[in-house]
Amino acid sequence: MSKESKEIGITVSKKDDLSEWYTQVVTKSGLADYASVKGFMVLMPYGYSIWEKIKEFLDKQLKLTGHSNAYFPALIPESFLKKEAEHFSGFTPEVFWVTLAGNDKLGERLAVRPTSETVIYDSYAKWIRSWRDLPLLINVWNSVLRAEIKATRPFMRTSEFLWQEGHTVHADREDTDSEVMRILELYRQLVEDQLAIPTLVGLKTEREKFVGALYTTTLESMMPDGKALQMGTSHNLGQNFSKAFEIKYLGKDEQIHYAWNASWGVSWRLIGAMIMAHGDDRGLVVPPRIAPVQVVLVPIPYKNAEGARILNQAKKVAEKLQVAGISAILDDREQYTPGWKFNEWELKGVPLRIEIGPRDVSRKEVTLVRRDTLERSTIAQADIVKETRRVLDSIQSSLFEKASRALKQAIRDAHSYDELKRIIENEGGFVRACWCSDTRCEDQIKDETGATIRTVPLQDEKVFSNCIRCGKNAKKVVYFARSY
Repeated sequence: MSKESKEIGITVSKKDDLSEWYTQVVTKSGLADYASVKGFMVLMPYGYSIWEKIKEFLDKQLKLTGHSNAYFPALIPESFLKKEAEHFSGFTPEVFWVTLAGNDKLGERLAVRPTSETVIYDSYAKWIRSWRDLPLLINVWNSVLRAEIKATRPFMRTSEFLWQEGHTVHADREDTDSEVMRILELYRQLVEDQLAIPTLVGLKTEREKFVGALYTTTLESMMPDGKALQMGTSHNLGQNFSKAFEIKYLGKDEQIHYAWNASWGVSWRLIGAMIMAHGDDRGLVVPPRIAPVQVVLVPIPYKNAEGARILNQAKKVAEKLQVAGISAILDDREQYTPGWKFNEWELKGVPLRIEIGPRDVSRKEVTLVRRDTLERSTIAQADIVKETRRVLDSIQSSLFEKASRALKQAIRDAHSYDELKRIIENEGGFVRACWCSDTRCEDQIKDETGATIRTVPLQDEKVFSNCIRCGKNAKKVVYFARSY
């Protein structure tokens, strides 16, 4: 690698220093930058384009299942938050407050949206009157603010972050349960099929569930440093918020009933997970289905007598791919060498590079270079669309298979508390263990190891020992891990 390449490239190994590697990948690839306000970040165009791909997939699927988008105010009266006290107490330490309007002191403090349940449900109480108004299926794309000053990391933990939050209203528990599971499956498709990151799907414990929820479902993934990352959650909120905000409807039985609520959300944390799951010492590796640029074409060289012919051929190939619906760009910048471009696009994680040189033109061929393996192959230009699609599909599958093998290796069984502690401390990953369902044992394990129960499988797994902490009869198999 040239000196010029080293200056823009990653200077530390992912294996040796994940934290520094991650920071360099985020900033040097052009995903994000640190803002002037501590705890905040700037989402740069390339990073935003990846978020748009996530949004595009989710938005389409949500609309196909009957959901609509809306927008609600960013400022929430303190009195709204206090209506659901249990929910509010979970966010109190993280809330940013507005107390002035210009130079005038406000009569009531306004919270800058830490989450939108309360302000949305205040509106729902006005909109819903009859069973004919249900279900009400609304999704919101916005940002929320939660004071995160001490330990920030782009995409993973910042004071402001982009997300989507869905808030739905239903007539009964059965319909609410169906909504919760429908969204959970949609999130699984997003994370596994689009981002190529395998997950463990299950329930949160009473201790770990969303504050104010009846129950919380979750998708958990494992990062290379042995820490779990919550990828998305879907909650059945029961009637807690409906009773707090008087969301009632006249049923078919001519009686007044409190409605049921579900809420669910994912954030740009998914981009952070993608970086850590697939990136390498050259930079990003973006799965083709979520990549804003799937293919980059680099002419080699194009300043000699054959330059015009090479460049013209490269343009034709790029146009052919674009017409076929493949996101392809031509890098015809004259101020950079082909080698410099190779390193830049590898840093940005573009799934596939196509090189076209004098020999390729004369033979009516192109050279393909995969980002995930750096494997090179030569194909006929006539097969460019078919072969490009095949290679992109292969990259997508290979990334998921590689990450799935890593997840499988990161799950270990523990038959004793000493074994659980040893695995958590020395190896990390998920520890599969048996639990008596007593919160006291759960709390003790967290206090003594830093690990929490990340998920309880939706389908009970066979108990294989007594409770990992107290030794009494176990009721559940659960997955422990330290987490972000």
